[in-house]
Amino acid sequence: MYKFLLSLHSGFRYIVLVLTVLALVQSLVGLFGKKKYTETNRKINLFTLISAHTQLLIGLVLYFYSPFVNYGNMGAAMKDTTTRYWTVEHLAMMIFAIILITIGHSRSKKAIDALNKHRAIALYYGLAILIILLAVYQSSRPILGMS
Repeated sequence: MYKFLLSLHSGFRYIVLVLTVLALVQSLVGLFGKKKYTETNRKINLFTLISAHTQLLIGLVLYFYSPFVNYGNMGAAMKDTTTRYWTVEHLAMMIFAIILITIGHSRSKKAIDALNKHRAIALYYGLAILIILLAVYQSSRPILGMS
């Protein structure tokens, strides 16, 4: 079960990364090009939100199967950098990134004009992608390649 969940979680990250980068690029083009906020923009932003939340759910299930997580003895987990990373840091960073995506999507929906819609996505999804990339980098697992 663990290997399946790990493969699913590792593979699904590409969908999240591609959609987040696509949403970010679209929003920057819309923001700096003063473009209209289109139905395509809305759908890409929504699919990014959905994929990030799906990845979170897969990750939460994986969390309880992972041999690298030690939630039963947090004192010991905090003393070992690898165990601490997988038990606390990765989870916290990813939840924070998904919160940013959720806030960005919500603010974009509530904004009235296209400029503010694009700005919300650019700001929040941009910060989220930075956190996601940092978390993946810290895991010592390559972004482009299954391990």
